[in-house]
Amino acid sequence: MKRSLKGTHGRFPVAMVLALLLATGCATQTPPVTQKEAPGSLAAQEQAQRMIMAEPPSVPTLKRKIALGRITNETSYGQSLLRDSQDDPLGKQVTDLLSKALTESGAYLVFERPDISRVEAESRLAGSDLNIIGVDALIIGSLSEFGRKTLGESGFLSSSKRQVAFAKVDLRVVDTSTAQVLFATSGAGEASTETASTMGFGSRAGFDGTLNDAAIRQAVSEAVSRLSVQMSARPWQTAILRLDGERVFISGGKSQGIAPGMEFLVQTRGEVIRSPQTGADITLPGRQVARIRIDANFGDTELNEGSVGSIVSGALANYAIYDLVVRFEGAI
Repeated sequence: MKRSLKGTHGRFPVAMVLALLLATGCATQTPPVTQKEAPGSLAAQEQAQRMIMAEPPSVPTLKRKIALGRITNETSYGQSLLRDSQDDPLGKQVTDLLSKALTESGAYLVFERPDISRVEAESRLAGSDLNIIGVDALIIGSLSEFGRKTLGESGFLSSSKRQVAFAKVDLRVVDTSTAQVLFATSGAGEASTETASTMGFGSRAGFDGTLNDAAIRQAVSEAVSRLSVQMSARPWQTAILRLDGERVFISGGKSQGIAPGMEFLVQTRGEVIRSPQTGADITLPGRQVARIRIDANFGDTELNEGSVGSIVSGALANYAIYDLVVRFEGAI
């Protein structure tokens, strides 16, 4: 009986070691980097944008001329006494990502402002004058929140560590004719990665700098989505280029969704009156004087495209083209 117990005691440590090794192999994992953002992920937003761009527009999508102004890093991250206002890597990163997102949205003509001095210098080297085009709105803002944290959990035989990066971008859209802030918006993003180990076995991870970039990209994407919703709610209108009898040439063509057969209203520009209450100029509603139908498009780039239409009703002979605006009926 004593010999039997000794044999059992001798085999027990070996069985336990094998069981622990098997448990270790099953518990070890190396999850991929995960990104999350409310209300939707970056992939979902990009998929929605591709679907919208692939479908023909149901209404004209007149591209608005916008310029990017000051986008700075207002957080304590990346700041030091050796850096001045011109050396702002995070601010420049947000500006570049914002410019890319606005351009790829297909709803804007984006003009350079932060590096305008470099563009002017290159123009002088080429022996040409830089033709700076005025814009409808100026976008300024900042990276208002940015940081990282490490979360961990420890158990009897296992432990895990999660690295999280968070960013928030605040933007303001300013009317260049009045310097009034039309609206403000923001976007937030978060990215994380997690590692786990059991009894010292498992994945290991050092500082992951790509989480910073992913969080900022998420924040910029959400801010652009919200900005586009606000901008699309503003009235659609364009200008008359020339009147030639019954033919009307207007600015905007195929790439902006204007197609033959569409009809537009022609209105007089409303009278501008200074408000005694606010001191600001208020434009009174104009009068509808004609309706036109688009016959054809012309031009080959977004900046030189136009359309020609015929007068369906009303008359324009007694008006100067600068006193008229063209509006899409569905946006009024």
